[in-house]
Amino acid sequence: MRRMNVLALGFSALVMVSNAFGQGYPTRPIRLIVPFPPGGNVDTFARVLYRQVETELGQNVVIDNRGGANGLIGADVVGNAFPDGYTLLNTSFAFAVNPAILKKMPFDIKKDFTPVTNVALGLGYLMVVNHELPAKTVKELIDLAKKRRISYSSAGVGNGQHLAGALFVQMAGIEMLHVPYKGGGPALNAVMGGEVQVHYPAASVGVPQVKQGRVRALAFTGARRLVTLPDVPTIAEAGVPGYFADAGWHGVFAPPKTPAAIVNKLQMAIRAALQVPAVHKHFVDNGYEPQGDPPDVWAGKFRADVDRYAKIARAAKIEPQ
Repeated sequence: MRRMNVLALGFSALVMVSNAFGQGYPTRPIRLIVPFPPGGNVDTFARVLYRQVETELGQNVVIDNRGGANGLIGADVVGNAFPDGYTLLNTSFAFAVNPAILKKMPFDIKKDFTPVTNVALGLGYLMVVNHELPAKTVKELIDLAKKRRISYSSAGVGNGQHLAGALFVQMAGIEMLHVPYKGGGPALNAVMGGEVQVHYPAASVGVPQVKQGRVRALAFTGARRLVTLPDVPTIAEAGVPGYFADAGWHGVFAPPKTPAAIVNKLQMAIRAALQVPAVHKHFVDNGYEPQGDPPDVWAGKFRADVDRYAKIARAAKIEPQ
């Protein structure tokens, strides 16, 4: 029932959408919903990327931060928006994780949104520790965890940081207490302040803190070392063979029933923006691999990830709340 306002628009609405594109979409500013607070990873990358997208499309892109409920509040705004290409969602892979960690969802993410493109894939997280922790390597951390209680922070239950930490605990054969916070910023502050001992920040957030000496990096969760911290080993190299956890993707979605012509034009503009050297470098330097796949390719990857994250959540024994 909640989507009947969109589905019942009827023939006249479709004509309006077609006319909007026929008149040279876009003809007015685009509202981009970022379902997280300002200053976070998704928001920061969006502000870099969409300044260039504006140039590609010839229209302003107005970022509207609608944080809350692990991205669900902002996503719901887009899911109920008119399908004319003027309201879009730029979100993280938390969007695909939510069905695995929540008992009730306000929408069906596979049916109630139109995948546009994947923006970038995070290569991994840093494993950072408080300077007071005596462990200087991953092996020393594992040994210490077998002798005393160690806790790690994340940006919330089911967040990628949580999954990376849970996978490490499982593969290392140890116990660590997970402490969820309301966002990546508070979770990082917690390890810097000594409330917890370990955290898994995205490279864009963690590298500056490591270089400024506020935390110590033990390892990187990705398959290969981070270019901006080449001396920091991967967790697999540092003592847990086979360990790997990427930092998930950033992706773009439109309301259901958005015309393919509009979706394709948006994808091409985003892909072109990602190929601009300064934009491309910003993503790479912060541990992300620019993407920009066509809508049908991205749709397939997205739906597969919904199933993949459900399996990871079950393996991590995360109970839906």
